[in-house]
Amino acid sequence: MDATAAGTPPHASRYVRVLGLLESRYVEFEFSIGDPELAVELVLEFPQFQEFCRRNRVRMVGAEEAARLDLERMKWRYGSPGLAE
Repeated sequence: MDATAAGTPPHASRYVRVLGLLESRYVEFEFSIGDPELAVELVLEFPQFQEFCRRNRVRMVGAEEAARLDLERMKWRYGSPGLAE
């Protein structure tokens, strides 16, 4: 499951943001290429998740960047951070 196999340029940055664990066995995470604001949500068992990250040479999204991404998503959803219309 290597993103370069799908035709993605090998130099494009890849990001993983861990969202949580399911049943203490699966890792729920977001994966993005090039822009951490546009991501897909995936679930893999822990060993497969580790292999996925290794093959794709991902950069883990830290807490500060995750908070910034959440605020940006709120702006898109509600028009301004934290305010529902």
